[in-house]
Amino acid sequence: MPADLPVQDFSVLLQPLQLRHLTLRNRVVFGAHTANMATDGLPGDRHLGYYRERAIGGASMIVVEPIPVHATAVLTRGNFRADDDSVVPHFRRITEAVHAEGAHILQQLYHVGAHGDWDNSYRASWSPSGLASMHDSDGSHAMTEAEIEEIIASFARCAKRAKDAGFDGCELMAAYNALIEQFWSPYSNKRDDKYGGSFENRMRFSAELLTAMRKACGEDFVIGMAISIDPTRPDVASSAAQLEAVVWHDQRALFDYVTVGSGSYFDFTTIIPPFLYGEKLTEPVTAEIKRNVKHIRVQSESHIRTPENAVGLLKAGHADTVSIVRGQIADPHWVSKVKAGAPERIRRCISCNQMCWGRRHRDYWISCLVNPSAGREFQWGGDRFAKSAKPQHVLVVGGGPAGLEAARASAERGHRVTLMEASDKLGGQFRLAGMQPRRAQILDLLDWYEGELQRLGVEVQFGALADGDSIAAVGADRVLLCTGSRPVEAPQQRYWPKPANETGLAGPRVWPVEEIMGREANPGSRVILLDEGGSWRGAGTAWHLAEKGHQVTIVTPDSLIGRDLVRTAADGPLRSRLKKLGVVFHVESAIAGWANGRARIRSLLDDSETEIEADDLVLALTNQPNNELANELRAAGIGFTAIGDCISARHAPAAIYEGREAALAL
Repeated sequence: MPADLPVQDFSVLLQPLQLRHLTLRNRVVFGAHTANMATDGLPGDRHLGYYRERAIGGASMIVVEPIPVHATAVLTRGNFRADDDSVVPHFRRITEAVHAEGAHILQQLYHVGAHGDWDNSYRASWSPSGLASMHDSDGSHAMTEAEIEEIIASFARCAKRAKDAGFDGCELMAAYNALIEQFWSPYSNKRDDKYGGSFENRMRFSAELLTAMRKACGEDFVIGMAISIDPTRPDVASSAAQLEAVVWHDQRALFDYVTVGSGSYFDFTTIIPPFLYGEKLTEPVTAEIKRNVKHIRVQSESHIRTPENAVGLLKAGHADTVSIVRGQIADPHWVSKVKAGAPERIRRCISCNQMCWGRRHRDYWISCLVNPSAGREFQWGGDRFAKSAKPQHVLVVGGGPAGLEAARASAERGHRVTLMEASDKLGGQFRLAGMQPRRAQILDLLDWYEGELQRLGVEVQFGALADGDSIAAVGADRVLLCTGSRPVEAPQQRYWPKPANETGLAGPRVWPVEEIMGREANPGSRVILLDEGGSWRGAGTAWHLAEKGHQVTIVTPDSLIGRDLVRTAADGPLRSRLKKLGVVFHVESAIAGWANGRARIRSLLDDSETEIEADDLVLALTNQPNNELANELRAAGIGFTAIGDCISARHAPAAIYEGREAALAL
């Protein structure tokens, strides 16, 4: 931490808290989220390693991802087996491991009502009144009273099963317009029986459900409720309506805590808010709940990224606990580092969603861009490092994300590390990404790497142009080559594969995005950006240019701007920002020609062409590897391991993963 900054008091984060019969060792919870790691519906070694590492790292309580309570509640391929006793011994391995590290552990239970997925459940979705799903175009089945009783009984059975597996309690998911909220809301509850109509009737389902769970599990069992706030749909469940429901349950002592998230199935983007959104999104709501409840504990979640965020919220009395999910995915030792008085050592989440929600969106188990050990703890020994039995001198060539992680992890293992970087800054092209709007969290990550390399004694040589002779002169035992990638010299479009000399893409006033973000090019007022990747390289550069006052037109072969960002839930907010800045979109199109300040935009649907005048053309195409040094070393017989983009151009997660993997293999 810089010496000119005041030392912050983090003691409020470390204070214990009584939660029913449990004493939480601090105020930081690793909240429920879908890790999607189950195999054949059962938790295995991947789950065990994942949760145990967060317990080792100091989390006071862990809430394991939701288990569907009924066959009609199955939502994902990775769901645990629904209403099935076979899960008990598998979960017991996890609860025992977490308890052994001093943390408490709960199981989240859910039924998403109308928003199920027939492709996974092979059942019609059950809901209060038969409304349509917000996941797909399916309708749902309006439950009979007998079916409501069946669902209530299934919640009670699942809770008892969780207790038998060693869980300290259960958390119910009403959030995001799941089944419980569907009963609470007059928007989705149109019933005219005892479960619908009046406010009291709409509370009946959750009251009976909670009563059945308490009867099944006894008094020494924590019951929590997860709700969420979606200001875009106050007609579904406004903050005032959620407060009323929580207070009603509090007055009857029906649950022990409430945790408040953001977003819903109606506006998915803020469920796991990317960096386009502010921080502490639910603090105003948790503050209001705290003022109005007498018995329950209140937890705030959603984009509480930093210890400073958490401390401010707790000190203000706006919550009793904070749920830090992505933060503890990024650094499972988040709490331990605060406790050790070293919060600056926390590897902070950059809110990119690329490997957490991004992998879950593609139905893979989740991981993390900045922490490739996430999901691999059982294979890599957690996010910790065993010292090498034979320390070596390791030379890392290139200070981009691959080189930074390779150098850091090698040094953590006790090796002596030298890092050669050609420029005067670390980060490579990742630093350029951090210069795009609202992406400064990347620059914070690079600062963290610099601090860690300094702490670990890594020798960093700036302005070091590596070649065979200079590498040989270092005399290292191992060479890790991390030289990255660069724009192609004769750019060719994938969906309009004409040579660059025909399309003009190698002509004057054509710039790769790297030269725009690196301030090497000075484009005119009218800019066309050709984006074939659908990622932040192109769209973030367009946003940067538009904010600087340029008139920007994006041309993409994709059917929408930001196609690769769909999996991160950032594509919609991005398009909204771009549109408000006046950016023009040409989708399913290619550049047929560029010359003399005019571009021919060709539709890939009907081959029609439109001419646009512009001062400059900017290209966001796939890069090519910087492999010349690799070829030179190979020819000279100098051994090395290539890592990251110098093998093939990809995104940052691949570079950081390969950097860690190479260090572990030394």
